[in-house]
Amino acid sequence: MGRLIPINPIPIQDVPISGLVQTPVTLSRPERLARLARQSLVAEAELTPKPGLVDRRGSGSHADLSLDRMRRSARTIAPYFAEMAFEAATAPIDETLRATVAVIGRQAETAMLRTTAGSNAHKGAIWVLGLLVCAASHSANLRPENIARNAGYLARLPERARPLLGSHGELVRNRYGATGARGEAFANFPHVIEAGLPALTKARKIGRTERDSRLSALLEIMSHLDDTCVLYRGGREAQEVVHRGSTLVLEVGGPGTPEGNAALLDLDRECIRRRISPGGSADLLAATLFLDALEQGRIEVERDNSFWEEAYGAN
Repeated sequence: MGRLIPINPIPIQDVPISGLVQTPVTLSRPERLARLARQSLVAEAELTPKPGLVDRRGSGSHADLSLDRMRRSARTIAPYFAEMAFEAATAPIDETLRATVAVIGRQAETAMLRTTAGSNAHKGAIWVLGLLVCAASHSANLRPENIARNAGYLARLPERARPLLGSHGELVRNRYGATGARGEAFANFPHVIEAGLPALTKARKIGRTERDSRLSALLEIMSHLDDTCVLYRGGREAQEVVHRGSTLVLEVGGPGTPEGNAALLDLDRECIRRRISPGGSADLLAATLFLDALEQGRIEVERDNSFWEEAYGAN
């Protein structure tokens, strides 16, 4: 394996900044990809209001996470994304790269848990975005379908060491048959390519704000995904609540409409009452934002328009 980038090798801001601000020219391509991945994670965390998830209003259904902790986690794991991209830049997508990326991923997971005092802020996201960063670094073709296909190929290669994902995913897979982040990657990220990205594009085209467009993408993913985070916390009944509730928000007009906003807040209250959180869907939204930024040729993930919530509370 090549060199290991030290923790926090470059100054990293916690809040995504406008795409009009230039990325420092000193950053290598792996570092730029890692920067986009980190910003995608922060943008997902900051998006408000999200049902049951950490956002600018508070911790949602989580007792051990906060927005500050999510930001610090994203900053902590960014150098490991850069190392994955560095390894993939000139290497073939083969079992050697698969093993190397797995080692780096486990290092990222350890660093994340150290930063969050043991809380799982981004375990699934390390797997999801790590694969996509590798695929983006390996290829000059930055179309989302191409990156997802190459990332899926890398994921499906055999890896003899212990899996990156932990026992919760194994339990849910055995009990409910849901394959989680691993299955999503094996299938070339269908909920990102066929749900998240089209919903994001559609909402933008009809004039929705960036916040509401991203919420629409999240809800579209939630309405179809068997989310292992939801299943682990509440079983099939909780998953049906999430599927029905997110579908209803979209059917009555979606985020940005009075009916859609009301239905979204109803779903949020129900998720918090049941202590369920669609964390798997959140990881795939971050992947959606990452691939969207690459496809659009952006050098930053832009800030959305939900920033006021942190200062003034829920709407």
